[in-house]
Amino acid sequence: MTPAQRHLVVMAKAPRMGRVKTRLAADIGTLAAWNFYRRTLARVVRPLARDPRWTLWLAVNPDATVTDDQLWPVRSRRITQGDGDLGRRMARVMAVMPTGPVVIIGADIPGIRPCHIWQAFKAMGRHDAVFGPAADGGYWLVGQRRTPRMADIFQNVRWSSADALADTRANLPTGWRAHTLGILTDVDDGPTYAAMGRQDT
Repeated sequence: MTPAQRHLVVMAKAPRMGRVKTRLAADIGTLAAWNFYRRTLARVVRPLARDPRWTLWLAVNPDATVTDDQLWPVRSRRITQGDGDLGRRMARVMAVMPTGPVVIIGADIPGIRPCHIWQAFKAMGRHDAVFGPAADGGYWLVGQRRTPRMADIFQNVRWSSADALADTRANLPTGWRAHTLGILTDVDDGPTYAAMGRQDT
């Protein structure tokens, strides 16, 4: 399999003040939340875009920002997320990618490194799906091999809850094998942000 047949998709909101990390902003302020998101987006995406083992795509929101080269930290391939909840948007992204396995991640998980992405793609050599669980019950990564078939595993998921991962896993077709990666932290509130800062010092 060539890198062009491995697709890494980053679900990314345009880094505009007041439009990103609103839950975090309620705890630490709009400016600090915007700075965190903007820096994290760049730190996560730039090394992933340089890695030759896959093709990087940005799935962007709002859709109108898809052609704005100045807004995004790398000039990778970009597609729109479309409308609907997170599940509908991820299902759409999973369905429109070219042939090959697809890994989807968020843009605001500071701990994501290329080694994690490669672990996910390697796991799909023997598994139909892969998950990267977050400490809050959600997940920072989801992938599907998509052969011999693809499934919409994002329906009826309680997003932004401690049940998001369990709900998604419950949607896997009978007989599918799933691999689980290590836990990473999604920074969504003040206490988590403070703890992350202490780890960085």
